[in-house]
Amino acid sequence: MAAMAAEASTSAGALPRRRRDALALTLASRRLPGGEADVGERVPGAVAPEVMPFVRAADEVEPLNPRVAFLCRRYAFKKVQRMDPSSTQRGVRQFKTYMSIKLDQDDIQVLGNDANEIQEFYKKYCASMSQISEKRNFEEMARYYQVASSLYEVLRDVTNNKVDPQVIRFAEMIEEKGHHFKNYKYNIIPINFPGSSEAIVELPEIRGAIDAISVIDGLPMPHMSSLHRQGDKSIRDLLDWLSLAFGFQKSNVENQRENMVLLLANISTRTAAQEGQPLVGTVNELWKKIFGNYKSWCRYLHVSYNIMISHDVTEHKKQQLKLLHIGLYLLIWGEASNVRFMPECLCYIFHHMAKQLHDMLDENYFRPPPGFEEEGSFLKKVIEPIFKVLQKEAQKSRGGTAGHSAWRNYDDLNELFWSESCFTKLKWPWDLTSNFFYQGRGTARKSKTNFVEVRTFLHIFRSFDRMWMFFILAFQAMLIVSWSSSGSLSVITDGSVFRNVLSIFITAALLNFIKVTLDILFTVQAWGSMEWTKIIRYLLKFIVAIAWVIILPVTYSSSIKYPSGAGKILNSLIGNWYNQSIYNVAIVIYMIPNILAALFFLLPQLQNFMERSNSRVFVLLMWWIQPRLYVGRGMHEDILSIVKYVFFWAVLLISKLAFSFYVEISPLIDPTKFILDQRVGNYEWHQIFPFLPRNLGVVITIWAPIVLVYFMDIQIWYAIFSTAFGGVSGALSHVGEIRTLGMFRARFKSMPEAFSKCIAAKQREQQALKQRSFFCVWNSFINSLREEDFISDREKDILMAPSFSSNLSVIQWPPFLLASKVPAALHMAMNSKEGDEHELIEKVKLDRDRYNAVIECYESLMIILNSLLLDSNDRNIVNEIDRKVTHSMTNKTFLEDFEMTEIGKVSATLARLLQLLKSEPINGAEERKIVNALQDFMEITTRDFMKDGQSILKDENERKQSFTNLNMDMIKDDFWREKFVRLHLLLTMKDSAMDVPTNLDARRRITFFANSLFMKMPRAPRVHDMISFSVLTPYYNEEVLYSSYELNRKNEDGISILFYLQKIYPDEWNNFLERIGVDPDDEAAVKGRMDDIRLWASYRGQTLARTVRGMMYCRRALELQCYEDMINDEADLGREEGARSKAIADIKFTYVVSCQLYGVHKASKDSREKGLYENILNLMLTYPALRIAYIDEKEVQLPNGKIEKQYYSVLVKGDDEEIYRIKLPGKPTDIGEGKPNNQNHAIIFTRGEALQAIDMNQDNYLEEAFKMRNLLEEFLITHGKSKPTILGVREHIFTGSVSSLAWFMSNQETSFVTIGQRVLANPLKVRFHYGHPDVFDRLFHLTRGGISKASKVINLSEDIFAGFNSTLRQGNVTHHEYIQLGKGRDVGMNQISNFEAKVANGNGEQTLCRDIYRLGQRFDFYRMLSLYFTTVGFYFNSMVAVLTVYVFLYGRLYLVLSGLEKSILQDPNIQNIKPFENVLATQSVFQLGMLLVLPMIMEVGLEKGFGRALAEFVIMQLQLAPVFFTFHLGTKTHYYGRAILHGGAKYRGTGRGFVVRHAKYAENYRMYSRSHFVKALELLILLVVYLAYGSSYRSSSLYLYVTVSIWFLVFCWLFAPFIFNPSCFEWHKTVDDWMDWWKWMGNRGGIGLAPEQSWEAWWMSEHDHLKNATIRSLLLEFILSLRFLIYQYGIVYHLHIVHGNKSFLVYALSWFVIAVALVSLKVVSMGREKFVTRFQLVFRILKGIVFLVLIGLLVLLFVGFDLAIADVGASILAFIPTGWFILLIAQLCGPLFRRLIIEPLHTLCCSFGTGAACRGPCCAKFRQRTGATLRKMGPWDSIQEMARMYEYTMGFLIFVPIAVLSWFPFVSEFQTRLLFNQAFSRGLQISRILAGQNGSGTKHD
Repeated sequence: MAAMAAEASTSAGALPRRRRDALALTLASRRLPGGEADVGERVPGAVAPEVMPFVRAADEVEPLNPRVAFLCRRYAFKKVQRMDPSSTQRGVRQFKTYMSIKLDQDDIQVLGNDANEIQEFYKKYCASMSQISEKRNFEEMARYYQVASSLYEVLRDVTNNKVDPQVIRFAEMIEEKGHHFKNYKYNIIPINFPGSSEAIVELPEIRGAIDAISVIDGLPMPHMSSLHRQGDKSIRDLLDWLSLAFGFQKSNVENQRENMVLLLANISTRTAAQEGQPLVGTVNELWKKIFGNYKSWCRYLHVSYNIMISHDVTEHKKQQLKLLHIGLYLLIWGEASNVRFMPECLCYIFHHMAKQLHDMLDENYFRPPPGFEEEGSFLKKVIEPIFKVLQKEAQKSRGGTAGHSAWRNYDDLNELFWSESCFTKLKWPWDLTSNFFYQGRGTARKSKTNFVEVRTFLHIFRSFDRMWMFFILAFQAMLIVSWSSSGSLSVITDGSVFRNVLSIFITAALLNFIKVTLDILFTVQAWGSMEWTKIIRYLLKFIVAIAWVIILPVTYSSSIKYPSGAGKILNSLIGNWYNQSIYNVAIVIYMIPNILAALFFLLPQLQNFMERSNSRVFVLLMWWIQPRLYVGRGMHEDILSIVKYVFFWAVLLISKLAFSFYVEISPLIDPTKFILDQRVGNYEWHQIFPFLPRNLGVVITIWAPIVLVYFMDIQIWYAIFSTAFGGVSGALSHVGEIRTLGMFRARFKSMPEAFSKCIAAKQREQQALKQRSFFCVWNSFINSLREEDFISDREKDILMAPSFSSNLSVIQWPPFLLASKVPAALHMAMNSKEGDEHELIEKVKLDRDRYNAVIECYESLMIILNSLLLDSNDRNIVNEIDRKVTHSMTNKTFLEDFEMTEIGKVSATLARLLQLLKSEPINGAEERKIVNALQDFMEITTRDFMKDGQSILKDENERKQSFTNLNMDMIKDDFWREKFVRLHLLLTMKDSAMDVPTNLDARRRITFFANSLFMKMPRAPRVHDMISFSVLTPYYNEEVLYSSYELNRKNEDGISILFYLQKIYPDEWNNFLERIGVDPDDEAAVKGRMDDIRLWASYRGQTLARTVRGMMYCRRALELQCYEDMINDEADLGREEGARSKAIADIKFTYVVSCQLYGVHKASKDSREKGLYENILNLMLTYPALRIAYIDEKEVQLPNGKIEKQYYSVLVKGDDEEIYRIKLPGKPTDIGEGKPNNQNHAIIFTRGEALQAIDMNQDNYLEEAFKMRNLLEEFLITHGKSKPTILGVREHIFTGSVSSLAWFMSNQETSFVTIGQRVLANPLKVRFHYGHPDVFDRLFHLTRGGISKASKVINLSEDIFAGFNSTLRQGNVTHHEYIQLGKGRDVGMNQISNFEAKVANGNGEQTLCRDIYRLGQRFDFYRMLSLYFTTVGFYFNSMVAVLTVYVFLYGRLYLVLSGLEKSILQDPNIQNIKPFENVLATQSVFQLGMLLVLPMIMEVGLEKGFGRALAEFVIMQLQLAPVFFTFHLGTKTHYYGRAILHGGAKYRGTGRGFVVRHAKYAENYRMYSRSHFVKALELLILLVVYLAYGSSYRSSSLYLYVTVSIWFLVFCWLFAPFIFNPSCFEWHKTVDDWMDWWKWMGNRGGIGLAPEQSWEAWWMSEHDHLKNATIRSLLLEFILSLRFLIYQYGIVYHLHIVHGNKSFLVYALSWFVIAVALVSLKVVSMGREKFVTRFQLVFRILKGIVFLVLIGLLVLLFVGFDLAIADVGASILAFIPTGWFILLIAQLCGPLFRRLIIEPLHTLCCSFGTGAACRGPCCAKFRQRTGATLRKMGPWDSIQEMARMYEYTMGFLIFVPIAVLSWFPFVSEFQTRLLFNQAFSRGLQISRILAGQNGSGTKHD
C-alpha cells in the first residue's frame, strides 16, 4: 500500500524534490537510452509485437542472470534482422544500432557454454513458477508465463533445438498451464478463468453476480452436434446459452457478460439481500430499469409483454428468467450497431426474440430459431437488413445536401415501430418484401413518419404558435386601447372599447386556421405511413378552424350597432339584426378548450396520468387535444416547480407588456393619427405604385421596425430577468461565498466539519478523525497542484496540512493559517519588560492561532531534539531545559528567568538548524554542519537566552563533546522531514505567505473547492456502495501530445509554441523546472528533458493527454477514498488494502476513449498519424484502467473470391492488447454525423449505471473528482416530479488567458454554463444537454436511444438532442454547481467564427426538427416560452434584430427618395417634431446589445465580487468587446438564416491551436465576405443615400441620433476581423496580404482548384447552397433581391439631368444605360476569349473602341443634357445595387431552371423513374450534357467577370483603411496591447513575440 500511503499522507518533505509525471516516465521507458544511439528514438512499432516479448524477458531476468538476458536481447536482434534486413521500416535502423552497441557492451565471456547456462536457468525458473502463490493476480501470472515462453524460444535457438528432455517436460507443463494466459483476454474481471484469485474476483458482490448468471439448471441443453458446430464451446452461464440459442458473436457475449456482472455487483451493494436469495432485489431493480421502456412500449401498442413470469414458479426460477431477459436484451443491444439509435426497433426485436426464448423454455427443448444456428447469425439475419435500409437512406441524403423530406432519418425509421401496424408489415423474422426494406436497386421515395422537416421559417410559428398568438393578440389589444380617445388602460372598461378588444378572438381564430393549415401542409408527405385516426384529426381540425374563422367575424359584426366597412357588408348579408350575446356565447364556446387546458394545468398529476394512460377511453378523450405519440406524454412538472416558473414569466410578461404599451406603442398613436389625417405628400418620383390612401405607406414605414422590436425585445427582457433570478438563486446556493484567499483563510477551520457532512462517508464523530480525513483529501489536492506545476515546492509546504498524527496538545493547522504568527510573538517577547509576563501571555493569546503556534513550536522542538539525540546525557540537558521552562511558566517568572532580547538569536540559529535538517544530508560534511548548528543552538540557548543556563553545560571541553551523537537516519524519514519543514516555516514565515498561492488558477481552484464544501450536496456513501460510472470521450484526429518538433517550430513571426507558453505561464514554467530539478539557465539540461517539456506544454493545450489525465483523477480519487473508508471502518484485510482499493475502483469506474481512427493511425506510414497512435499507446501504458475503442476495417476474401470490407468495434488496453472484437453490419460512420456514431460504437464497452460524456477539449481536477460520489447520489434523490436522468455540472473555461478574444469567449461561455444553466434548470425546468460534462443515467439512455442523435445534418448539434430525447421520454435534467470541470474554447477570431457558425447552423436545423416541435407543443405555455427563448428563439431574435435595421433603413430610403419625409418634416402644421425624431430613432436603443452582457456581469459579481465585475466590464469595453459581440451577431444571423432557408449546415472544425496567428487578408475576405462584408456595404450605401438626400431639410444631429448605432454596426462588420487579427497593422504584413489577395483574385480557372487557390473556385463554392435549395427558398431569395432595385428607381428621379421629370421613361432610360454597360462588358469578355491569344492587337483595338464610345457618350451627356458631376456619383450609388441584383438573379436562375425544367425532364427520361436520385450511367450522361448546354447558352462568363469586378471593388474599399492605418507604427502597438492585455498583466511580452524578437527567451527555444 506504499503508493496509497504516499498519496494519502505525503508531507512537504515526503516526496523527492525531482518528480516526473507518470506519462513522462512511460515515454522515457519506451525510448532507447541516450548516448548509445540516436537520442530519444522510439522502439520501432513495426517490429514491436514480435520483438517486445524477448526485450521484456531480458529486462525481467537480468537481475537473476545477466547472461540469459544477453541471449534474449541477441535473439531479439536476430528477429529484427530477419524481419527487416534492409532496415526500411521507420526506426528499425536506430534500434539495430542501439542493440548492437548494447550487445557489445554486455557480451562478457563466461565459463561453460550458453546452451547449458540457459537450460539450467530455464529449469530453475520453471521450478520457481510452480511455487507461485495462488494469491498472485492475473497480470503477474501472465507475465511469468510469457517470460517462460519467450525463454524457451530463445533456448531452442541457442541449443539448435537440441533440448534436454527435462527441459522439454518443463516446457510442456508451462505450455499446458500457460495456455489460458496466452488466449484468455479480459477487460476488468477475469470471469471463468481457472484458478484466478484476483482481488476483484474475490469481492463478494462480484462472486455473487458470477454465481447468479452461472446457474443454468433447468434450461434445455443443446445437442452435442450443436456444440460441435460451435467448436469446443461449453455452456458456462446464461449468456453462453443465449449465444448458442440466437447466434450472438463470442466477443459480444464476453463483453456483455462482464457488463452484466458489474451491473449486478454494483446494484447489489445498495439493495437489501434476502435470505437464501441474495440477489433477488438486485435482479428486480436491474430488470425494471432495463425494461422500463420496453414495458411502456408494449402498453402503448396494447400488446402483452413477452417477459411475463408466472407467479407459481419458484424465486430461483424467477431470478433465472429475469437474468435471461436482461442478458438477451444486452446481447441484442451490444450487437445492434447503428440500430441502437432506434430504441423501439430494439424493443420490437427483443419482443419477438423473448417470445422465442419462452417458447424454447416452455417446450423444454433447445431448438434455435431457423437461421440462428451459427455464430454471427443474429447480426446477419436481424441487424444487417435494417442497417442496409439506413445505408440506402443515407445515400439518398447525398451527404446531407438533399432535403430532409427526401429521405428517412433514424427518427422516421424508429417511429414506424410506434404503430401497431409494424407487427403486420414487418413480421418476424423480417419480411424483406415489406415496403420498409429496399429491394434491388429501387430508390423510390418512401413516406416520412409522423413529421416532415420542411425548410421554412414557418416552423417557428408552427412549433410555438401559442406564443405568437399571445403576443399578436396582446399587441392588437394594446393598439386598440391606446387608439381610443384617452389612450389609458382604464378606458378598457368602456363598452365600445371592450367590444373592440374582444375582436382579438377573431384574430386568434385566423391564426389558429393558419397553424392548422401548416400542420396539414407540413405533414402531408408523412400521411402514407400515418394512422388514419391522425389524418382524420388533421382534417377535422381544419374544418373546425374554417368554421370559427367564419362564425366569429359574423357574430362580431352582428354585435355592432353601427358597423362600417367589412362589418357593414357582413350585416347586409346576414340581415340587419343586433345581438351582443351571440358573439359572447361564441367566444365562450371557442374558449372552452383553453379553459379546460388551464384547469388541467393546475392539476399536473391528473394531466400526466391522462397523457400517459394507454386506456382506450383516455386515448379517445385526449385524441382531439394532441396527436397520440409515444414520446412527449406526461412531461408536466410538480406544482411547486410550476409555481416558480409561472412567477418568473408572469413578472417578465407584465414588465414587457407595460414597457411596450407605454414606450413603444402609445407614443406613436398621436403622430400616426396626425399623419393619417394629412393629405398624401408630394412624391418626388414616378408614382408607379398605386396611391396608398391616407399616407398609409408612411405609417407602415414607421410602424414596421417598432413591430419587429416588439417581438424581439422580450429576449432582452429575458436576459434581464434571468440575470436577476440567476443571481438570487446563486446567492441562495452559496455560490461565491468564498472567493478570496482572505475569505478562504477565515473559513478554513470550519472546512473539516463541512467536509464530514458532505464528503466523508459515514464518519464517526470524533473531531480528530474528521480533521484527519479532511487533511488526507486536502493534501492530495495540494500535491496535485504541485504535480500540475501551479504551485512551487515552498508554496506546497505552506499549504500542506500535517500528514501524520502527533501527540501535541494543540491542533496543527496548515502553515498558511499561521503565517507570521510565531515571528510576531517573538517580536512581542523581545519588547517585553520584566514583570510584564501576564501582559505578554495575554497579548499572545489575543490571537488564538498565534498562541497555538507558539505552543506547537515549543512542543515540536522538544520532540525533535529528544529523537535526534542518541546520547542520554544530551537528552538530559534538553530535558533540564524543558523543566526550567515549565517551572518558569508555572511560577510566572519566565521573563525574569530568560533574556528576552536574545530570543531572536535563538530563533535564527534554530531556523539554520532546521534548514540543514530538512535538506537531507548526503555526506559527512553536511552531517558535520548539522552538529555544529545544533551545538550553536544549544550554546546560545543556555549561555545567552537562559540567565542561569551556564550550569547546564559545565565546562568548555564538555560542551565540545556534547550533541555529536545524532540519529542521522531519522533525517531521511518522511515523518521527521515533515516536522522539520513545518517547524522551519512556522519560525520563518512572514506576511507574504498569506498571498500563497500566487498562481491565479491555483487560487481559483482552492477557493472553489472550499466554497463547494458549504454548498448543498448529497452525503457521499462509501466507495463500495456508490453508483458506478463510466466516462466516454470521442476522439477523431486531434493532438494527443505535442511533439518536440511542433513545440520548437517557429511560426511566420519567428515564435515557437514553447516560447509562447513560457511567456504566458512564466510561474508555471519555473515551477515545472523546479519539480524536475533542472536549472533554468542550463540550456542543455532543459533540452535534455524534452519528454517532460512536451507534457508540460500538452497539459496547457486542448489535447487528449490533458483530458485523459484529468479523467483518470477519478480513479485516483476513488482508490484514495476507498482506502480511507477501510481505515474508518477499521477493516482488517491483512495488508490487502491496496489490492482491494484498486479492485473496488475497477468496478466503480471505467474510462473509454473512442479513437475512431486508431486502427488507421496504427497502420499508417504518415509520421503524424503514427505519432498519434504511439502517443495513445503510451497513454494506455501509463493508465492501465484506460480503454481505447476503435473501428477497425479489414478486407476479407469471400468464398466466391470477391473482396469484402468488414468492420469491427474493437476494444484494446495496455500494450495494444485486444480484448473484444465485435463485427459490425457495415461502416457505422457512413450513416449520419461522425461524433455521435463514434460515441455509439464505443458505448457498448462502457460499464456502470451512470455515464459521463466528456469532449476532447475538457479537463478534470483531483479535488473535483473527490465529489463524484456526491454528484452520483443525485440520481437517487427526487428533484421535482422525478429522479434525474441527466446531471448537469458547471465548467471552468481554462483558455481565457490567451488573448482578449479568448477572454471574451471565456466570459460568455462561463456565464452560460453557470448562471445561464442555473436558471434553465431552476426555475425554468428546460435545461438540456449542451455538450458539457453532464452525467447520464446510463441504463435509462441505453434503452432509449443513447446519449445523442446521429441523423445527418438535422442532428448537427447532436448533444442537445440527448436532452430533448430525455425530456420527451419523461426524463429529468438537473444542474449542480458544487462540482466543476475544465473546458477549452476557441481563442482566435476565425476559430470563434467557425464555432459560432457551427452552433448557428445547428440551431437552424433544430428549428426544423421534430423534437423542438413536440416540446413546443407538449410543454405548457410558460415552459414553452422558456424553451423558445433559450434555444432557437435566441438565434431567431438575433436575426430579427438585424432585420430591424434593414426594415428601418429601407423605410427611411422609401421616405427620403419618395419625398414623403421631407413633406412631413417641413409641414407647417406640425408644431412639435420631437415625437417623429423619437420614432425615427426608436430602433437604435435596441442595437446597443450590451444588455445581453448582464448575465456575465452578474456571475462575475457573484464569484469574484461586484467591484471586480464592474472593473472587468470597463476593461471589456476598452478592449472593444462591443465590437466583438456585434460582429458575431452578424455571424449568428447569417448562418442561422441560411441553414433554415437553404440548408448547408455542416460540422466546422475550429482548431485548438496555441499561438494566435496572423490571418491573411484573403483568408478573412473568403470567410466573411458573404456573411458580413456584403451586408455591411449594403447598410453603408443605405446610410449614405439617406444622408445625401435628406441633408437639405434634416439636421445633422437628428441624422446621427437616428443612425449612430447602425454606423457602429457597419464598422464592426467591416473591420472587426482585422482589429482582432494579430499583426494586421504592420506594414510588411499589409503588403504581403495585398499581394496574396491580388494573386488569389487574379487566378483563373475554378474547376479542380480549392477555394483557397482561386477566386473563381471560391465564388462557385459560395453558391453550392443554392444547388440543393428548394424552389420555395429560391423564390424567396428572388423576392428579397428585389430590394436592390429601389435605389435606382428612387435616385434617377433626383438627378440634375432629368430636370424634375417624373415620367416612367426616365426609369426606362436608366435601364438602357445599364444595358449599354453590360453590352460593353460582354464585348470585352468575348474579345478576350476570341482574340487575346492570337490577335492581341485586335483585342487592344476593340477595347479602345469600346472605351472611346463610352467616353463619347459621357461627353454628350455633359454637354447636351446638362449632366452634373454630382449625377455621376449618384448614378454610381444607383447602379451598384442594381448590378448586385443582376448577379443575384443570375445565381438563382441556374438552380431554378434545373428544378423547374431539367429535373422534370430527367424524371421522364430516367428508366428507373427516380430522376435526380438515380446514379446510373445514362442519367450521369444526361446531367453532363445539360450542364454543358446551359454553360454555352447562358452569359455565365460575363456574369463571372462582373462579379469579379464587384469583388475587386469591395476588397479594395475594405483594404484601404487598413493600409492607411498600417503607415502609423503606434496603431500596431495599440492593437497588440488591445488584443493581449490579459497576457501583458501576467508578464507576456507580446510585442516581442509578434515582432519575432525572442529576447531572453531565445535560449529556451
